[in-house]
Amino acid sequence: MGKRLAPRRAIFALILALAGCASTRVVHEWTSPDVASEHFKKFLVIAISKQPGIRRSFEDEFVARIKAAGVDAVPSYGFITEDGPVEEPRLREAVEKAGADATLITRLVRVERKYSVDYGYYPPPMLGFGFYRGYSAAWVGYYEPAAVYPYDVYISETNLYDTARNQLIWSGTVETTPESISKDIAHYVDTVIRALRARNLLAAR
Repeated sequence: MGKRLAPRRAIFALILALAGCASTRVVHEWTSPDVASEHFKKFLVIAISKQPGIRRSFEDEFVARIKAAGVDAVPSYGFITEDGPVEEPRLREAVEKAGADATLITRLVRVERKYSVDYGYYPPPMLGFGFYRGYSAAWVGYYEPAAVYPYDVYISETNLYDTARNQLIWSGTVETTPESISKDIAHYVDTVIRALRARNLLAAR
């Protein structure tokens, strides 16, 4: 029975993975009560990562999407070349050189391990079959112990600041079930951009 069950569980695992690919959503967001809408001139996009490739990919994707919305934006790696944290004077210098009146900062908060359970129950066969059809139907109506499939969920955070007033304008926590880095970044950026536009925080002057 175990060998017969293996293909079905492999298919279930594949379905689970495919379902997870599209799972990127804002699970919590906060908007400053003092701000109804903002029309920023230029965004400085910052991805918090010590991995240069991931950082650049995140920043480039955000910049492209913000520009597509009609607002200017630049990646921070053109102004902050360090792969780690920098002191406040260095950060202020980068904001000034970029000419940014808004900053968008993204970071990974944690990774959560979750589990999906397939209880392996098959509905009972219909009655009235003869022996031969009844034998075949019997394979459809038995129970197997549950199978547990682990998967990871990434919890990330993006914050939007008004740099002129040094004020947090919007904060969003995003949950992502990963597929591949390039697709995960695109899904993440799309999700954040939609949230910002819904709050009237990403609009051309």
